[in-house]
Amino acid sequence: MKQEEIKKSVRDGYARIAKTAGSCCFPSASCCGSEQTVKIISRDIGYSDEDLKNVPEGANLGLGCGNPIALASLRVGETVVDLGSGAGFDCFLAGRQVGHSGRVIGVDMTPEMLDKARQNARKGGYANVEFRLGEIENLPVADNIADIIISNCVINLSPDKGRVFQEAFRVLKPGGRLMVSDIVLLKPLPDIVKASVEAYIGCVSGADLKDHYLKAIREAGFQDVQIIGETLFPIQDLVSHPAATNLSLGSDTLQNVAEQLSASIVSIKVSAVKKK
Repeated sequence: MKQEEIKKSVRDGYARIAKTAGSCCFPSASCCGSEQTVKIISRDIGYSDEDLKNVPEGANLGLGCGNPIALASLRVGETVVDLGSGAGFDCFLAGRQVGHSGRVIGVDMTPEMLDKARQNARKGGYANVEFRLGEIENLPVADNIADIIISNCVINLSPDKGRVFQEAFRVLKPGGRLMVSDIVLLKPLPDIVKASVEAYIGCVSGADLKDHYLKAIREAGFQDVQIIGETLFPIQDLVSHPAATNLSLGSDTLQNVAEQLSASIVSIKVSAVKKK
């Protein structure tokens, strides 16, 4: 698919998620997950019960693959930019940590997600959190404004990851930090999965090889690039994921593909710094 076709497919897919409040990313087994399922997913990827209860209802859609806030070491008064902010879950957690003197800017390209996030901000009274419509390859944010950039299982959806990291570097202040959770590959995907739109929306077929992903961060200008956590994608989630059922494969073939994928896909947490 061409880049614009990929973006449209992703935008349409996440618009549906915003409307149904379902989960569609690692490690969810359902794009129509219940509230309890979303909570289980969130605990599994590193969020605490306190995190879950301290955000507006409807902010957590279970779309992440880690908890970048837990590792971001946010400080009062800092400015945070969230790439692909969805319904605002990580933005609201960040907003609590940076306080009234701090600022959080969430960027998302899906109008339905932005509507949901803004409603959640009003419900929760988050005056220090705002949401902007835009693509993460072309951030609607000024140069050298952020102390930290976070992202949670979103950059894998971009067809131009190098451009995303260049934009992140531009927006960060000298000395600023990057902290992302994302899906990457240890080896190439089978062609049938790589060609699937559903698998792209499900954070699978858009993922890049781990070495390529890290190289793109370094080539954008970041230093001290470190993987601070890595987890294999569970095979049971691959078999039951809606993206897999939409591939229209027989059960034996699907199981075979899933076994190939189980050794190919990992969730990583990556930190990096824009040196002064």
